[in-house]
Amino acid sequence: MKEDTSGPNEKQQDLAESADAASPALEELQKAYGDLNSRYLRLAADFDNYRKRMDRELDARTTFAIEEFAVELLEVIDNFERAERADGAALTEGMEQIKKLFITILERHGIKPLECRNLPFDPGRHEAIAYVPSDAEEGTVIDEVVRGYCMQDKVIRCAKVVVSRGLEE
Repeated sequence: MKEDTSGPNEKQQDLAESADAASPALEELQKAYGDLNSRYLRLAADFDNYRKRMDRELDARTTFAIEEFAVELLEVIDNFERAERADGAALTEGMEQIKKLFITILERHGIKPLECRNLPFDPGRHEAIAYVPSDAEEGTVIDEVVRGYCMQDKVIRCAKVVVSRGLEE
């Protein structure tokens, strides 16, 4: 084995030379780190601003959609006010026209009534308010007390129905 005959001054000098050589590399790494960090911070700020802008736009779209729907419903109210001034057969005809208009507006917005009568009871679409004996098969909806509605295939109000118990013996 070979002994190290260099003195303490030579070791310090070797360390100083290697530190001088590493210093530019270290500075370069620190500069690259600083650049990446600032890019990350800008990107995070940009994303946060994007998220806030999208939230504002969604709120604006929702408000606009509700406003548009409300304006259409105001037409129904106008017709109700006209019907209040009518009498006899004109009143009945006016009420029928208002109902048709209202149904048309709902359908234009994807809101449709649920069909219930003579179909099997479905707890996802129906709410049973009575269970009565009848000629219909057990578990069949025989009467609709309150109509249910769906919007874009999603039930927004369950129908309140009367369900058959079947024939009692």
